[in-house]
Amino acid sequence: MDILEAEFIAGSTALGQLPAPVFAEIAFAGRSNVGKSSLINSLVRRKKLVRTSSAPGCTRAINIFRVRLRTDETEGHLDLVDLPGYGYAQRSKAERKSWGPLIEGFLKQRPGLGAAVVIVDIRRGVQPDDEQLVEFLESIDVKPILVATKIDKLPANKRKPALTALRRQLSHPVGAYSSVTGEGRDLLWKRLLRASNIEEATAKA
Repeated sequence: MDILEAEFIAGSTALGQLPAPVFAEIAFAGRSNVGKSSLINSLVRRKKLVRTSSAPGCTRAINIFRVRLRTDETEGHLDLVDLPGYGYAQRSKAERKSWGPLIEGFLKQRPGLGAAVVIVDIRRGVQPDDEQLVEFLESIDVKPILVATKIDKLPANKRKPALTALRRQLSHPVGAYSSVTGEGRDLLWKRLLRASNIEEATAKA
């Protein structure tokens, strides 16, 4: 699969100000320090498409990025939606509370949302916020795709036990990912294409 183009489409802190969906969408959610922006940049092979920062909690709006891709000589579009990070204590209480309705509102109201990628840091494990988000996604029939980032930060002999623990705790498959080495990129793309029905459309073309 080739990434032909990747561009920023829109961003807003209000649901009503976002453009209506045109293509299939995949949302990306996670705590403020899990490397969500780096993962999206790695997926589309662009270093600076999504803003990254050494300070957690940088993303405060919902940001939409459009990807034009080619699989088996068939081109398609997919929108990747970067949701605000949650659980970062150094934001104001009012701001932290506003993220809950913003994220939940998007996930509940957005038509055509194919899935939501829930990202956890392999070194820190699953936090209560992560478990609550997975439960919420299941309650509204949005497919959760679980990804453990920063796999390269663990010694090789600790990676499998850490993934096994995450899978047991979440009762879902969990894919390993490294934005540094690219490990897990191809597998995650397969899951995203399947969830957005692009893979099916390609097979029928």
